[in-house]
Amino acid sequence: MKKGRKKVVLVVDDEERNRRLLVEYCRSLGFKTFTAENGIEALGIAGHEAIDLILMDVMMPVMDGFEATERLKSDSKTRHIPVIMVTALDSREDRLKGISAGADDLLTKPIDLEELSLKMRNNLKLKEYHDFLRNHNILLEEQVEKRTRQLKDTLKNLEISHKKIRFGYLETVYRMTLASEYKDEETGAHIKRTSFYTKELAKALGMSKEFVDHIFYASPMHDIGKVGIPDSILLKPGKLTSREWETMKTHTSIGKKILGGSQSPFLKMAEEIAMSHHERWDGSGYPEGLKGDEIPLSSRIMNIVDQYDALRSQRPYKPAFEHERVVEIITRGDGRTLPAHFDPQILDAFRSLTEKFREIYEAYRD
Repeated sequence: MKKGRKKVVLVVDDEERNRRLLVEYCRSLGFKTFTAENGIEALGIAGHEAIDLILMDVMMPVMDGFEATERLKSDSKTRHIPVIMVTALDSREDRLKGISAGADDLLTKPIDLEELSLKMRNNLKLKEYHDFLRNHNILLEEQVEKRTRQLKDTLKNLEISHKKIRFGYLETVYRMTLASEYKDEETGAHIKRTSFYTKELAKALGMSKEFVDHIFYASPMHDIGKVGIPDSILLKPGKLTSREWETMKTHTSIGKKILGGSQSPFLKMAEEIAMSHHERWDGSGYPEGLKGDEIPLSSRIMNIVDQYDALRSQRPYKPAFEHERVVEIITRGDGRTLPAHFDPQILDAFRSLTEKFREIYEAYRD
């Protein structure tokens, strides 16, 4: 860790023995600590103290770890604090519930202290990176190469430390999305919705369980390349100039470069989605003008998902549209968006799932 102010860890657990064990271990690593017995106490401390990382138990009275994490991640003052969820629950659904609540990492009891140390170090490194992005208005296009290496190095370290467990890949995906989430106008809710939209479409298309699983975790990475687009362009409220638009379109190739070279099946699919999710069935998309089946299926699915959620969401340059209007635009066209832009088979599946899309959007509103 860098020298200077001691990093501060908040330990949240209703059992005194567990708190004492984690506090002693954190202090042995050079961290300052605070403790809380439940989610309510944790929210109060995180809102008033300079907390760098939270170790969050799940099963607690008053407020459990899932709700506390969700509240922390919905508050702009605390959303950037990494939360490692420490749980005795070992089911896939419980782990995914933790990720859905916004947890940055997961750790199963009984605690492996070496694994805990690795996860604390990796999450603190990532927090330092996010703090840097928030506190310094530096043009990112001059540092794309450097930050790409940093992201790849972080990814490599995470894959090595978790190579024996499948969740290592899943945790990596959700950490990587934070880079674009805090840079772009898109939110954590958008990322959650993206996963569920693509999952429903893939199931409706009759894709294998493996494909459905991969696209669920890969789709949130679609705009990771926006870390390389200057704020002046990415957050511009008005219409982009032709030169600015050409720069904006490079987020596809930047995303491919960031994600390229991984052996993870999730990140391989994320790479193709990042590169091709703006391609259109009729060949009018970018960056390569691919047409029809030349476009990877995952990207064709992501294209209609991205269009739906973008139209439903408010942006600096547009208001949010109601569900019925968005469905009409996608299925009938409005001049700018046309049905010919989408794979006909996927468009048919979308028509059959419009109410499911509405439910997903309402369930995970910003």
